[in-house]
Amino acid sequence: MRKTFIAGNWKMNKTPSEAVAFAKELVVALKNSDTKLMIAPSMTAISGVADVIKGSNIILGAQNMASIESGARTGETSVLMLKDLGVEAVILGHSERRSIYGESNELINKKVKLAISHGLEVLFCIGETLEEREDGKAEDVCFNQLVEGLKDVSTDDMKSLVIAYEPVWAIGTGKTASPADAQAIHKAIRGKIEELYSKEVAEKVIIQYGGSVKPGNVKELMSQADIDGGLIGGAALDTESFTALANYNK
Repeated sequence: MRKTFIAGNWKMNKTPSEAVAFAKELVVALKNSDTKLMIAPSMTAISGVADVIKGSNIILGAQNMASIESGARTGETSVLMLKDLGVEAVILGHSERRSIYGESNELINKKVKLAISHGLEVLFCIGETLEEREDGKAEDVCFNQLVEGLKDVSTDDMKSLVIAYEPVWAIGTGKTASPADAQAIHKAIRGKIEELYSKEVAEKVIIQYGGSVKPGNVKELMSQADIDGGLIGGAALDTESFTALANYNK
């Protein structure tokens, strides 16, 4: 039985002091939640948030990391630095990293393998643009990102991997794939994982949905057979809304 996983990606929001104050509110509000929970503050806020959520039921995540352990990578953050701060999970392949910063499937694959080799849980993002969906290429795009991003990732490594399906056209736009449309892609992704690995791996892997998930639509989305949680953006920046998402089943 897959456990629902609700993760908050704060993106480039909240100063370190604001992040600490917010994290304190979440620790109290979410202490009785039976959902798997993660928050990913900006890099500058990770240290302060780590101190706040230590010992709680909230996992500390990072929004990105470099593809090598150390060296000449100005402005980057290494997996070693993240682990030293207490980070347990990292978001990789987010559409904003792909589209704005030009991250390729090859680079993302390097990051995925490095993160897993250091014991981090990886939230691996895939998803199509509106143009690709309208052209009937949604599955092909997701499958390509999946195959290339998981190259040389072993069956055992898959225990550390969560897939986040995020249709690019639904991120921060207020638009959401219908539960049926989201389920169709999630089911197809799970089928592709079975093809690449095995039925056992496919049945165990958590596949989150991301793209304007809100308290008003979370129950219907989570009721779908192959949707196992959410990678939440805007709605993760408010205590009331993130708590409602985390406790959608109560």
